[in-house]
Amino acid sequence: MKFWSPKMQSKLSEALSAVVPVIVIVLLLSFTVAPVSPSVLLSFLMGAVLVMIGMMFFTLGAELSMTPMGEKVGAKMTQTKKVWFILLLSFVLGVIITISEPDLQVLAELVPSIPNHILILAVAIGVGLFLLIAILRMLLGIALPHLLVGLYVIVFILAFFVPGNFRAIAFDSGGVTTGPMTVPFIMALGIGISAIRNDRHAADDSFGLVALCSVGPILAVLILGLIFTPGDSHTELVHDVQIADTVELWKIFGRQLPAYIKEIAVSLLPIVLFFGLFQIFSLHLSGRSLGKIAIGLVYTYLGLVLFLTGANVGFMPTGAYLGSVIAAQSWRYLLIPIGAVIGFFIVKAEPAVYVLNHQVEEITDGAISAKAMGTALSLGVAASVALAMTRVLTGISIMWFLLPGYAIALGLSFVVPKIFTAIAFDSGGVASGPMTATFLLPLAQGACVAVGGDLTKDAFGVVAMVAMTPLITIQILGVVSVIKNRRRGEGEILLPDDDDAIIEL
Repeated sequence: MKFWSPKMQSKLSEALSAVVPVIVIVLLLSFTVAPVSPSVLLSFLMGAVLVMIGMMFFTLGAELSMTPMGEKVGAKMTQTKKVWFILLLSFVLGVIITISEPDLQVLAELVPSIPNHILILAVAIGVGLFLLIAILRMLLGIALPHLLVGLYVIVFILAFFVPGNFRAIAFDSGGVTTGPMTVPFIMALGIGISAIRNDRHAADDSFGLVALCSVGPILAVLILGLIFTPGDSHTELVHDVQIADTVELWKIFGRQLPAYIKEIAVSLLPIVLFFGLFQIFSLHLSGRSLGKIAIGLVYTYLGLVLFLTGANVGFMPTGAYLGSVIAAQSWRYLLIPIGAVIGFFIVKAEPAVYVLNHQVEEITDGAISAKAMGTALSLGVAASVALAMTRVLTGISIMWFLLPGYAIALGLSFVVPKIFTAIAFDSGGVASGPMTATFLLPLAQGACVAVGGDLTKDAFGVVAMVAMTPLITIQILGVVSVIKNRRRGEGEILLPDDDDAIIEL
């Protein structure tokens, strides 16, 4: 495979279309209502370049390595016909890939009073258990809506017994933990397991793994919140960067680059070792297939290093700075529509969103297009950021948003085609990735400090809101498809249990 190919050109075009709108919005704000220092702007632009190049390499790498690895492991697991072995392997795999997730390290630093190693282990076990439950659901054909209702009832009951300091962060953890390392592998695993089934439920059941794995971290942090005494959060805003010249600008990024080179290497290693052992003892893939996967892993590694360096070093201080400047004005409520516009476009730059949209289009043979998925996700995230900024400016408890939001999402799950429910609840974990953590969360934190709010209670919860609203918008997409079919007078009408119905959008 050539280093530069038409495929890579296509990935670069997709990265440009995802990130350029965010650059334009930030430039418009910085030259009008929210002036920023030249140092912050230069840092942002440098970060944007790294984010675009990183997205290009990551999306290509995930397609060449993470997706085929997950599909082949999933298919091979179910061929053993030994349920205990499949469940044990699912649990181990869930723990391994969660510990591999870079965003989990960030989460561990944010949660007050819980030692980092305890939190990481608890969340990893939570994801492992829920991946086990997700695989068991697929094998037994348990309906996803009923399972989700039961789990979220438990989650919200626990939330009322947990100190307020833990609630927003606990719900944030569900979105943060299912990040760019976890999502492609888990989604491909589901497709691999469902591929060996010939029944009509297979396509529906191939989704829903990320949805269930997102519940594990929430429950883990809530349970730890019952055990540990809440303390003061040590979260601090990224201070304004000061850059004298372009050489110093490069040095700022150069100082952080080695840390991400090491972090992503440590994150990828467990997955590579797991797949290597699987290859030796079970898969026995050809040298050509292994070579393609190896090249994909290199692209994935390079892409994540560049993406996270650009997002954390360039985007984070810009988000905090913009939030503090806008919220300090007399017209601070303008932050709500500004946040909505940023949210609409920034979700397109999430690495795992590309993976989700294209896997949905592939598994449904184009019936649910990547474009329709992208639009529904963008509308959902726009609404969620607007609500999150409302919380920051008013101090309203996050439970006033999460309770009705999840009630609507779970209610819709009983009246839309179930493939939309599975995709919708997967999309919640996918949409709330590193771009949310490194730009939208600092934006909320900067605004929170400017209005004198509580960082832990008011600023956190952005990730949780971003993870919630796509559950509603993607399912509304399902409702629209039912109405469109009905108006066309087609013989097959999309109903929750009508798996053979034709989906046309």
